[in-house]
Amino acid sequence: MAKTVNSAFTEFNRDYVNLDSGKTTTARSSRDWLYGQLNSFPDNYNLFPLKYEERHVKFGSFARNTKIRELDDIDLIYCLHANNAYYSKSSLYHNRYYLHTENAGQRLKDLSNDNQLNSIKVVNKFVSCLSNIRQYKSAAIHRRQEAAKLNLTSYDWSFDIVPAFYTTTGFYLIPDGSGNWKATNPSLDQEYMTQMNQKHNFSVHQLVRTLKYWNRRAQMPTMSSFLFENFVLNFADSKSELSDYIDVNLINFWNYLKTAVYNNVNDPKGIDTNINGLSNDDKTKISAKANDAYTKGYEAYRLETEDKNQNSAINKWRELFGDDFPQYS
Repeated sequence: MAKTVNSAFTEFNRDYVNLDSGKTTTARSSRDWLYGQLNSFPDNYNLFPLKYEERHVKFGSFARNTKIRELDDIDLIYCLHANNAYYSKSSLYHNRYYLHTENAGQRLKDLSNDNQLNSIKVVNKFVSCLSNIRQYKSAAIHRRQEAAKLNLTSYDWSFDIVPAFYTTTGFYLIPDGSGNWKATNPSLDQEYMTQMNQKHNFSVHQLVRTLKYWNRRAQMPTMSSFLFENFVLNFADSKSELSDYIDVNLINFWNYLKTAVYNNVNDPKGIDTNINGLSNDDKTKISAKANDAYTKGYEAYRLETEDKNQNSAINKWRELFGDDFPQYS
């Protein structure tokens, strides 16, 4: 229950959008405990690859502070030591790499085919060793594309554990889901997010989360969380300053998105020239939803600022965010 639009958004974000602080603390603690277990693998399990602990990375929306309720997964990169392996880039396929192990130790040779490290075998090695941890006996553990997925019965969330190698040029090689490797650099994604958040008085994290809630319920074609975040970040980058009021920033973003969705979106990592792989039909549908949200949001703003009618303005915002958005009281 709220008396103003501003207080309604404060309640809405606290109670329905942002992660519960207690769960966040527990999740971080369980993630750190998991890292400790993973770090023991090279000593405890025969021929498990050596670790490069200094290059482990916490990544994904949970690490970037843009995850919304309910917490469902946590991503982490576990960096392995190359142990005299070396990489080469495919001349035929974009972002495909090979790891060569003819000079590597037996720990990597054991997971190779014809002296090329098989990323599926590496992920399966993690799956096998995770199943030996007493605390994870009742967990569901399996390989999903590039990650070893750990579903714990004691928590609502799962862990996606991505094995990786750090290269001398500063990027990581992670499994591509088909046995080879692909490049990524999550620190550059984090850097762009941090840069925009600091530029706009630490308001961008909340803007991303609130918009993610809208994106999830807008009944439009699905776009990846990563692509959607970058639409928001590019919007923030295009502004010299953002409003102190989140409703104004939401309205301006929707006005931006209805045309920006048709444009290329640069990868902050520089690996891909365009991460906007939406079809033309999907772009048209998303543009229409953004225009509808802009129209309703602008009407809510008019009701609040011109008609001085907080009740009607809040009801209009409820059309966009649903019954979880507070009612006027």
